[in-house]
Amino acid sequence: MSEWGAVVTGIGVVAPGGIGRRAYWDLLASGRTATRGISLFDATGFRSRIAAEVDFDAAACGLTAEEVERMDRSAQFAVVAAREALADAGLEPGRTAPERVGVSIGSAVGCTTRLEDEYVVVSEHGARWEVDPALAGRHLYRALVPSTLAVEVAWAAGAEAPATVVSTGCTSGLDAVAHGVQLISEGAADVVVAGATDAPISPISVACFDAIGATSRNNGDAAHASRPFDRDRDGFVLGEGAAVLVLESREHAARRRAHRYAEVVGFAQRSNAFHMTGLKPDGLDMAEAIRLALGRAGVAPGAIDYINAHGSGTKQNDRHETAAFKDALGRAAYGVPVSSIKSMIGHSLGAIGALEVAACALAIEHDVVPPTANLRSVDPALDLDYVPVTAREHRTDVVLSVGSGFGGFQSAMLLTRPDFLPHRRFGRAA
Repeated sequence: MSEWGAVVTGIGVVAPGGIGRRAYWDLLASGRTATRGISLFDATGFRSRIAAEVDFDAAACGLTAEEVERMDRSAQFAVVAAREALADAGLEPGRTAPERVGVSIGSAVGCTTRLEDEYVVVSEHGARWEVDPALAGRHLYRALVPSTLAVEVAWAAGAEAPATVVSTGCTSGLDAVAHGVQLISEGAADVVVAGATDAPISPISVACFDAIGATSRNNGDAAHASRPFDRDRDGFVLGEGAAVLVLESREHAARRRAHRYAEVVGFAQRSNAFHMTGLKPDGLDMAEAIRLALGRAGVAPGAIDYINAHGSGTKQNDRHETAAFKDALGRAAYGVPVSSIKSMIGHSLGAIGALEVAACALAIEHDVVPPTANLRSVDPALDLDYVPVTAREHRTDVVLSVGSGFGGFQSAMLLTRPDFLPHRRFGRAA
């Protein structure tokens, strides 16, 4: 058994409703929603015409014209978030030995937006079966390969240790952060810039979720359409964004006397080998991931102060994870606040896990549990404390964050207040 864990010393966020960690936390703590009608393209004719969009001005966020031309929207999000996280951590690129700085970036759909835009051009809006490559932009290849996301962040961070893209659907953000912790724990890096990004609000992505009926049809009330755990929920609301954390070994952060938001102390992942989009109602797959994460962190179920739920707003997901919490935590599940920030910022696919980890670290920092906005009438089949509508002041030493992804991916991560478990030793992640 080798020690597993890392501290969070920097947070950068590009999210619906505000850019930057302070604007992000203000949105969450106030319970405001950032869901609205789609403006990034003409959504007329689509089943779901609502989303949580980022009001993003690339130039105002410090990107040059060449960077904007070179990068897909998702890569732009990641770089802006990474730069904020590094500045927040007090780490200037090049000041730390580059061979000791790594990158781990998650994404579910990569550079989909740029690929779709380029296809529209080279195919004359789909009229040509044989496309004209001469019409393609000179950076089209960068949009094709998901590794571009890690490359761009590595350049921004001056990182020469391992750089990786993790793509496990909607758990990509959690899994990418866990991979970053693993790099630190095994000695491959002292610092890892880890997080996730996705910009899927495009016709092809919206059409994909329309086809399976996963997204909300509440087009007339976009601000209240994302309703996890609510009796009247009818699917998730697509979102976009990025969150990037600076992770450091405890020793490296201590030498720098860096501010620490939280420690990542446990993680496990499982898959259910069941169905591409379906979930078993008993939640045993997620429950097993939670139990393993608790065991490897040395944390008792009753020690958890807050659960950041996947909380997508689909009936099967909300019931699946409620069952998982009760199975993994027993009676303790009834005494811990549970909430879903997707009620405010939508579901940004691979990015959401990293945005949720950032929210967990900030909840520990501020001792506030974000609410489940729009939760007015709890589904009678659900019987936990889902923190409806309003944020709650609450001592938050230990936080569990979970993710559930299409394909059966289940991930669970534990964060604690810095030094809350200073003498524990942690097993390696699953």
